[in-house]
Amino acid sequence: MEQIISIDVGGTSIKYGLWNETQQLLTSKGKVATPKNLAGFYDAIQNIVEKFESEQVDGVGFSIPGAVNQETGVIGGISALPYIHNFPIQAELARILNLTVTMENDANCAALAEVAVGAASDMSDVIFIIIGTGIGGAVVLNRQVIHGKHLLGGEFGMILDDKNERLSLRGTAVHMAERYSADSSHKFTGQEVLELAEQGDPVAQRYTDDIYQNLARAIYNLQFVVDPEAVIIGGGVSANSEFIQRLDSEIKNLVNDVDDIKIVPTLVAAEYHNDANLIGSAYNFFNRK
Repeated sequence: MEQIISIDVGGTSIKYGLWNETQQLLTSKGKVATPKNLAGFYDAIQNIVEKFESEQVDGVGFSIPGAVNQETGVIGGISALPYIHNFPIQAELARILNLTVTMENDANCAALAEVAVGAASDMSDVIFIIIGTGIGGAVVLNRQVIHGKHLLGGEFGMILDDKNERLSLRGTAVHMAERYSADSSHKFTGQEVLELAEQGDPVAQRYTDDIYQNLARAIYNLQFVVDPEAVIIGGGVSANSEFIQRLDSEIKNLVNDVDDIKIVPTLVAAEYHNDANLIGSAYNFFNRK
């Protein structure tokens, strides 16, 4: 039986599940909080793998942030988890777990899943934008993920606004909530601020407007880089139809102000939502195997 433990490392939580390649099925899902340091990270991964000690597995497939070099097992770039970068972490995990380990960038994993069996299964050229703690992404041309010279293809979170602030900071509910909380006497989650905005809170509306405007501008600009068939929205917000509808309206408002080429990017919600990274890491494992 071909099956692996699939692990998706995020800035807030580490999700996991058991992927059966024969049945194309993800089961035994769970999650734990992402540790603050490398030692805690190794402990968390070991604890996850031990949950499946009664299962026969071929290895562990990781979906993980950063510029993942699958040849060297080193993660370059930057992410919300600085302790995973710039050393042979894949080899160290393989040693600790005594299992075959593969790694791929989290957004690329989501793209692999959605192109193979999800929302982009009938498309050739697409852009993925993954909105979570930060913003990741992937570019798929002719159904192949484009990694780029520096393994930074699709790192849309690095896009700068007119104040030289990154989209990862200006386009997510998590960081928006941090700014809103700093201006109030209470700590709010992103979902709570979005709900306050819907209820008419003018300050919350100003903060949420900022998210939508920054994302809309980035998506509009990306349309003219690749001219994709669709922009697939992934991450936690992909299950929030109101968020995607509001983002679509913001893009249309932006296009209305353009004098000449009025192309409205087509937004499509990822089919597998938060499971896409887990499924994609499994596809990556068996593709490399």
